[in-house]
Amino acid sequence: MPDTSVQEPQPAPRRRGRTTLLIAGAAVLGVVAGTCTGYLVQADREPTKLPSLSQPVLAQAKGDGPEPLSAAQDRRVKTDGDLRKLLLKKPAGAKDADYLMGDDGWMDLAAYAETYDHPQSVFGDLVSEEFRRAAVTGWTVGSTYGVEIRLVQYRQQERLEASETVDDQQYWRQSKKGTRSWPIPGTGKGMVYVDSRPETEAGYLPQYNAEAAAWRGDIALEIFVWDSKPVPQKTIMDLAKRQMERL
Repeated sequence: MPDTSVQEPQPAPRRRGRTTLLIAGAAVLGVVAGTCTGYLVQADREPTKLPSLSQPVLAQAKGDGPEPLSAAQDRRVKTDGDLRKLLLKKPAGAKDADYLMGDDGWMDLAAYAETYDHPQSVFGDLVSEEFRRAAVTGWTVGSTYGVEIRLVQYRQQERLEASETVDDQQYWRQSKKGTRSWPIPGTGKGMVYVDSRPETEAGYLPQYNAEAAAWRGDIALEIFVWDSKPVPQKTIMDLAKRQMERL
């Protein structure tokens, strides 16, 4: 038999997202309305004046400028001048050395490179290291004792070459056997080196060496002392301290 019971109508499915769309639409209309209102308000205002591009002229100070610093206050006054004047003077009783490279107390790039075992390769290195100039002096006492002092100056536009050069020299000296070393007071990394073993060559007296290496600003200091007997540490240290005091 057919089912004669009355079927209750089913509710229609709810359309999801309608409320969300209405809220989003209202928000967009609110933003648009706010933007339009802002433009209208701004349009009714007077334009803001921009500041002038030209600046007021500053009044120049009157009177003489400050006096330039003296050599005692500005070491560049000394080191940009005649380097030879900064070298230690020959002691009384000593003779001028006849073994110095260079001319009239100056060593150019070629002359300084000649003081090394391989001058051709060193020449190129000195160019890249911004070698500027070098001043040299030296003296002898008797027939076996000799001294040579060099002030080597660098341009130092790219790096602190005076310091790096001294570091390289000290690394080599410290690797020598039979060499003792002491720091030079007041010079940071300055050192003196004294060999306890002599250099020997057939037909010549044994030669004992002592050296000093330090730097200040753009100048590297090199001191060499030799004798047929051991060089006292006090001798090389005194030379190094007095020379550094003049820089």
